[in-house]
Amino acid sequence: MAVKLSQLKPAIGSRKKGKRIGRGNNSSDPGTYSGRGMKGQRSRSGGKKGLKVKGLKSILKSFPKKKGFKRHFCNFDKVINLSYLEKKFKEGDIIDIKKLREAGILKKKDGRIKILGRGELNKKLTVQAHAFSDLAKKIIEKAGGKAIISPSSKKKKIKK
Repeated sequence: MAVKLSQLKPAIGSRKKGKRIGRGNNSSDPGTYSGRGMKGQRSRSGGKKGLKVKGLKSILKSFPKKKGFKRHFCNFDKVINLSYLEKKFKEGDIIDIKKLREAGILKKKDGRIKILGRGELNKKLTVQAHAFSDLAKKIIEKAGGKAIISPSSKKKKIKK
C-alpha cells in the first residue's frame, strides 16, 4: 500500500493545543483575571516579561553559591582497566607508574592509580599500583601475574 501525502498525520500526542486564556469563567483557567493576577504591567496585554538589566546583578547576588559538587569521596586521580594493560604491554612485563607514563596511559599530573577489572588479561604481568579492585586482582593472579600494592598508597588529605 502506497503512502499518500494527504494521509500523513502527526503522531498522537506530538501536537498540543495552546492554553486558551481569557475566554470566560468556564474556560481552562477559570475566571475574571485568567491567571494574570489583578493589576500591574504583567496583567495587561503586551506586558513585559523577564528580568530588567538594571536589577539583574542584585538578583544574581542573592542566589546561594552552592552549585555543582566536589568529589571528596574519590581519592584516585586515575583508574585504569585491564584491557589497556593487555594492549600496551608484553608478556612478563613489570608495570609501575613510570612504565604507564612511558606507554602514554598516565600523564605527569596523575598521582594515585587504581586498576579495575574491565576487559580480559591473557598475559603474565606484574602490576604495581596504589589499589586494585577485587575482580582485577583475581584476573591478574589467574593469568599467572602478581598484583602488588605500591608502598606510597597513603590516602590524600582532603582540603576544605
